[in-house]
Amino acid sequence: MPSDFHSPYRHGFVRLAAAVPSIRLADPAFNAERTIAQLREAAAEGAAVLVFPELGLSGYSLDDLAQQDALLDASLAALDAVREATTQLLPLVFVGLPLRVEGQLFNVAAALQGGELLGVVPKRYLPNYREFYEARQYTAGDHAVATTAVVLGREVPFGSDLIFTAASHPHLRVHAEICEDMWVPVPPSTYAALAGATVLVNLSASNVTVGKADYRRLLCESHSARCLAAHVYTSAGLGESTTDLAWDGQAMIAENGAVLAESERFQAEDHLLLADVDLERLVQERMRMTSYNDQVRDLQPQLKAMRRVPFAFRAPTLKDHRLRRRVPRYPYVPSNPATLDQRCYEAINIQAHGLIQRMRATGSQRLVIGVSGGLDSTLALLVAVEAFDRLGLPRADILGYTMPGFATSTQTRDQAHALMRALRVTGEEIDIRPSCQQMLADLAHPFAQGEPVYDITFENVQAGERTSHLFRLANQHRAFVLGTGDLSELALGWCTYGVGDHMSHYNVNASVPKTLIQYLILWLAQVGRHDAATRTVLEAIAGTTISPELVPADANGAMQDTEAHVGPYPLQDFTLYHLTRFGFRPSKIAYLAHQAWGDAAQGEWPSLVQDAQRRAYTLAEIKHWMELFITRFFAAQFKRSAVPNAPKVGGGGSLSPRGDWRMPSDASAEAWLRDLRENVPA
Repeated sequence: MPSDFHSPYRHGFVRLAAAVPSIRLADPAFNAERTIAQLREAAAEGAAVLVFPELGLSGYSLDDLAQQDALLDASLAALDAVREATTQLLPLVFVGLPLRVEGQLFNVAAALQGGELLGVVPKRYLPNYREFYEARQYTAGDHAVATTAVVLGREVPFGSDLIFTAASHPHLRVHAEICEDMWVPVPPSTYAALAGATVLVNLSASNVTVGKADYRRLLCESHSARCLAAHVYTSAGLGESTTDLAWDGQAMIAENGAVLAESERFQAEDHLLLADVDLERLVQERMRMTSYNDQVRDLQPQLKAMRRVPFAFRAPTLKDHRLRRRVPRYPYVPSNPATLDQRCYEAINIQAHGLIQRMRATGSQRLVIGVSGGLDSTLALLVAVEAFDRLGLPRADILGYTMPGFATSTQTRDQAHALMRALRVTGEEIDIRPSCQQMLADLAHPFAQGEPVYDITFENVQAGERTSHLFRLANQHRAFVLGTGDLSELALGWCTYGVGDHMSHYNVNASVPKTLIQYLILWLAQVGRHDAATRTVLEAIAGTTISPELVPADANGAMQDTEAHVGPYPLQDFTLYHLTRFGFRPSKIAYLAHQAWGDAAQGEWPSLVQDAQRRAYTLAEIKHWMELFITRFFAAQFKRSAVPNAPKVGGGGSLSPRGDWRMPSDASAEAWLRDLRENVPA
């Protein structure tokens, strides 16, 4: 592992490369030159694995020329030239050629690294339909008798059961297959993945027809998802015979169902595709997915027969530390408008359908909700309106209450009333200050004697009074209390436990992070579900500073600012997602956060983020707020162990002990804090 914090290799990433050379058909010497040039380019870019197309040293569309001695001898000489070129270079390289083994001709992928031929993988499934006639020239890989082959004067492993394993980088385990092997129902790489291979490569020479590129992409995405693996695909391009076919040179690198990089097709020159895949993430996913490991158990005889071929590997020193993959600033909020639209549609419907089922199950016809004029209660109220409309219930039976306390602003109070009027729900107000004053007096709190003491007791008395009123109102009106607290607040413990905003009869927001709530509100305002007056109120609420409004304004008139206490929600939601969804160590999350947030001018922003909000964070800021997050996250687990029922909304997870997250309330955060403090240089 490199010592440089900013190197992707330090954090479990490995750079993969797919090469598409322009070739000369049946000219292996020329093709070796182009291969070596791209090999050197990939090595300079810090690639660990490099994949060339099927039969790339000879050309794929040879037909019967593949069986000519002159071509086969030239292909071997080309292989030796490439082998020699790898002597001082890092990447594990896969090149394709026709190869004779014990009197049979095979279409193979040769694995080369550090000047050595490590092994040879034959194509197992030969297409012999439509435009393909490979069985005329080649023997299928599983027909081979030998498990080794003498190539370039040395005996090497031979077979489709080889996993090339980096001795000093245990997560880097590579399996190769060739073109049609991926198109069959159970590709050979499926067994390799179950046996531990994390990187699956496919050397292809798939000709192009209209629509075929989309199907290849679907295969790569789905195969990487099923196998919880990285997948490198590269296909033949310029130089193959166009006598009856055409070639587009498509290359892709996918990881667990997502294409990280894809080349432009039909290029007139050589091109190289690079992407950094997260091997630690893949290993984490396999560890979590118990059904994946159940299949490992079911297929043990086949998996135990897989052979490991070790190779030397050292992480390269990179000139450019830029991570070759997208790291979304907002993991819960897609930057693509169409994807964000779909995300919002699904989230609102999940929330609304959860509430509909709860109302049907309880026989409830009314609900009670505290409406503050802030983001969370606004979203919960909008979801309640969606549910009541679909159930055919009158909106007037949604009983909304504003409950001003000692620090409630005129702005949020007016927004709450305007929202309830616009939505045509029942809106009432209960001033909680008298009851809070009485409780503070009963407690002999200094505030009751006129002292400006605004401590945690002062804040929680107000939060508790609001919730207490809501529960008693629910009793009185034969209704139930709809919770409004969100996922980010649960993670940070930013809620008053028990008789406070922590508690409700049902909470539609508990799996929705703060960074998504604003966009859900704006989405509902913009998709034509509400009139102009409602949209105006919703847009105003979406732009309101986040504050619990429990402490009066200071001498300068500044209101209590939540993010000043618990950190910027974009950063804290970033940490929350990567910690709970993937189990990453804090130093890795800090690295990813710096990649995402270190430069405001780089990368994509969700369209709804205004220019004034598009800021950057230094590594020191990221480290500071992450330390606060970890401390609060561990300390607040007791609150999450007793949360009300709520629907799971996002793939990022839920913190319910009945859902995605279970942890002891008295666990120590020391290991996480130590990793952050010792391994993040800020």
